[in-house]
Amino acid sequence: MKRFPDSLAAAYVMAVIVLAGNSAVAASEKQTSDPAQSTGESGPDATAQDASQKEPKGGTPGKLNVDSQGIVLKGYDAVAYFKQGKPVKGNPAIESAYQGATYLFASSANKADFDKEPAKYAPQYGAFCSYGVVMGVLVDPTDPGAFAVYKGKLYVCGNQGAMKDFKSDIDANIEKADVNWRQLTAP
Repeated sequence: MKRFPDSLAAAYVMAVIVLAGNSAVAASEKQTSDPAQSTGESGPDATAQDASQKEPKGGTPGKLNVDSQGIVLKGYDAVAYFKQGKPVKGNPAIESAYQGATYLFASSANKADFDKEPAKYAPQYGAFCSYGVVMGVLVDPTDPGAFAVYKGKLYVCGNQGAMKDFKSDIDANIEKADVNWRQLTAP
C-alpha cells in the first residue's frame, strides 16, 4: 500500500519537472532578439519565467514569480492572506513596490500594513510553488487558494495537491525548500 503514495509522489514530481521545462521552453521561444519589439503581451498561459529573472531593487539578486508587468501573486492581496485567511484580488489602483515586484491590495489599510512591514507579508520563495521548491524546481502556482500562513510566513503552492503534500511535513519541507531555494537562486 505504501508504493501507491510513493509512485503518486514520483508522478507529481515528474509532472512538475515536465511542466516547468515546457514553460521555460515556451518562454524562451517568445523572446525577441530586439527587446524594444517586446510588447509585454504574453497571454494568459505565459508563466513568470522571463520576469522571474529580475533583480530586486535595493536587495540581493533573486528570482521573483511576477507577470509581464511585474505584478506578484497574480494580483492577489498578500495582506489578505494573513488578515482574511483567503485570496482576495487586489485593486490595480492600490499598489506598492517591494524588492522588484509590484503588490496589489484590496484596501488602503492592507497597503498601509504592507508598507510598514513588507518582509512580513511577502510570499516565501519569490511566490513560486513552495512544494515545487521542495522538489528543486520553480513552478508558477495556478490556484490562489493553495496557500498556508505558517509561523507568520506566507507559502503559496501550485494547487491543492501540492499544498497537501507541502503541509504533510511542513517543518521538514520548509527546511528542504530553504536549502533548495539557495541553490535555485544562486548566481
